[in-house]
Amino acid sequence: MHNTLLTIITFIFVFGILVFVHELGHFFFAKKSGVLVREFSIGMGPKLVAFRRGTTSYTIRILPVGGYVRMAGAQEDESDELQPGTMVTIQTNAANEVIRLNASQKKQTLFQGIPVQISEVDLVDGLWIKGYENGDETEIKTFNVNHDATIIEADGTEVQIAPKDVQFQSAKLWQRALINFAGSLNNFILAIVVFAIIGLLQGFVPSNSTTLGHIVDNSVAQKAGLKEGDAIQKVADQPVKNWTELQTMLQSRPGKETKLVVKQGSMTKQITLTPATIKSNGQKFGQIGVQQVVKRNISDRLLYGFSGAYTTAANVLHALANLFHGGFSLNKLGGPVAIFANTEQAAKAGFISVLLLLAFLSINIGIVNLLPIPALDGGKLLLNFVEAIRRKPLSEDKENMVQIAGFIFLMLLMFAVTFNDVIRYFIK
Repeated sequence: MHNTLLTIITFIFVFGILVFVHELGHFFFAKKSGVLVREFSIGMGPKLVAFRRGTTSYTIRILPVGGYVRMAGAQEDESDELQPGTMVTIQTNAANEVIRLNASQKKQTLFQGIPVQISEVDLVDGLWIKGYENGDETEIKTFNVNHDATIIEADGTEVQIAPKDVQFQSAKLWQRALINFAGSLNNFILAIVVFAIIGLLQGFVPSNSTTLGHIVDNSVAQKAGLKEGDAIQKVADQPVKNWTELQTMLQSRPGKETKLVVKQGSMTKQITLTPATIKSNGQKFGQIGVQQVVKRNISDRLLYGFSGAYTTAANVLHALANLFHGGFSLNKLGGPVAIFANTEQAAKAGFISVLLLLAFLSINIGIVNLLPIPALDGGKLLLNFVEAIRRKPLSEDKENMVQIAGFIFLMLLMFAVTFNDVIRYFIK
């Protein structure tokens, strides 16, 4: 029970930071570009907490598996369209402009609110409401709406209306592209900071050279004659320039006889060994039982922020490149269930392991979000690129079709990955 609670708390902590930092990137650059951010949400589903600061409503929602920045006029923004016949309550200022509009079905009242049955409304260009006041159907009245008016939506969340001049599409193309890229940018920055913290806390950082550190007793490496201080230059006739390449090559050869070119002191020699086969998450990896050389000076520990992030990014990109190598398999992907399972292992291993998981996931999310798939940030950047080439955006209908197709694809993939993860981690 204690371990489960610790895992849940750690999962919410890790996922909460990842979502907050990612969405904060979109939020910051949207604000700087003059785009109205109507809502900043952590979590999905029904809201637990909501409050307003300035022109933005901040909400925490019940499901800790995502979040969003709701920018005026963007794909994620819900329409404020009020259908004819809808009953609302409005609140006006001294100039008789509507400053608050209650469209909620919940029992919320506005001070000195005026009941109005909507006949027509324009909250984007003209900024007016037409309707019957207090049930009097003999006269249609027109109410001007203040540019900064707010609307209480069906679920009770109060957000600012979205006039045309503060909508996402009103920003310059380069600003919209920067807003779309900013979430991943923040994830990369977070990973750099976390890796630097790890270096400072643990007192040492791994070197990315191909020089061997500790050799595990009775390991494949020790039995083959490898020693601490040896530098591996080639694996299976392929040159390796750093630890990442060395590790990748060895992991790709489980149970396969492998020739190494090794520099021992002033001599270069060939050593043949067979990496042991290690199974993890339904996949097989080669392992010979060697560890990296570690560095302990303060500058290397701080610079580990960059080197650790770079190494992790290279590994993620390599994994993406090999996603279809040897046949596509859902076991090569992981969703929230896989993250939860890895969080459980990290929580048991200690705080440093949790930080490593946080940094890895931050790089992972940053890169995956930049893939040119509709509904991801990379898909939006692709549309920005198409707009730059065409010198005009796609029509709203075509863009919506692309985004909907991408969303359906991602939902189907997420369902398949989650189902596969449940079988992998909890049934088999």
